[in-house]
Amino acid sequence: MALPVLSSSAVKFRRVLAHFPHELSLAFAYGSGVFRQAGAAAEHGENNMLDFVFAVDDSVTWHMMNLLKNRSHYSFLKFFGPNQITSIQSCGAGIYYNTLVPCNGRMIKYGVISTDTLIDDLFHWKTLYVSGRLQKPVKILTQNENSKLQAALVSNLKSAVTAAFLMLPESFSEEDLYMQIAGLSYSGDFRMIIGEDRLKVQNIVKPNIPHFQKLYSNILQDCPQVVYKHHLGRLEASIDKSPEGQFTQLMALPKTLQQKITSLVNPPGKNRDVEEILLQVAHDPDCGFVVHQGISGIVRSSSVVQSAKTILTAG
Repeated sequence: MALPVLSSSAVKFRRVLAHFPHELSLAFAYGSGVFRQAGAAAEHGENNMLDFVFAVDDSVTWHMMNLLKNRSHYSFLKFFGPNQITSIQSCGAGIYYNTLVPCNGRMIKYGVISTDTLIDDLFHWKTLYVSGRLQKPVKILTQNENSKLQAALVSNLKSAVTAAFLMLPESFSEEDLYMQIAGLSYSGDFRMIIGEDRLKVQNIVKPNIPHFQKLYSNILQDCPQVVYKHHLGRLEASIDKSPEGQFTQLMALPKTLQQKITSLVNPPGKNRDVEEILLQVAHDPDCGFVVHQGISGIVRSSSVVQSAKTILTAG
């Protein structure tokens, strides 16, 4: 299953890409400058900042070429060269942002992440920073033929559905599912308390249900616990909340989340394996809450470090 690719009509995004080195394994645009959002963000419309993420196979070489083309995009770190920039990029969520960059009459922000780091996050949810963005609708601008990256993109979506199932009640609406998925990468993010709009998740989902359907319809159609009525754009779900059903879902979660759950539940000094602990969680009436706590732990640590990095990268 391929992620939906941007239609050729959106020329403005292509024009932005033309300003950068072309060695990109994946490039996508996201956020309120790309998809309509409810609330305050909607009022700015065409004036909203355009947000991009560029995945590159060789970060040092890419930053070296970008410094030659777009030196003014960087903070004082440009004086330390591409190796130091890449070193800072590797901290936290593994992404380096240049922000408040004027481009084609718009203000843009772009993050650079190594392809290997992105694949690791998509498969294992090591930070849930960029993988969390890719659980919501984005505009894929370019993508190379990296089969491992493609598999990782699909795996990330499947993991998002599995985690959401564990946190939702036995029956729920399609909107409930997308609200749960869209909220995964905001769980534990301190910016949702002191900076971001607390209604952000709702504002993202409500105007963009068709985009979520496009992103998740193939996965939901293949899910035995969901009756997806594609022609009506509606799903009917009945999730198996038995310990056996929850254990199967817990075992399908990304590795880092399983480890977080294990550390939450396993008392210090006890040396039990992951499978044994997840079986215990599967029998717990608060299983969904434990999963939520695990996700929050991943997001909290990566969001704090990533935000601290902006002091250096934004200057």
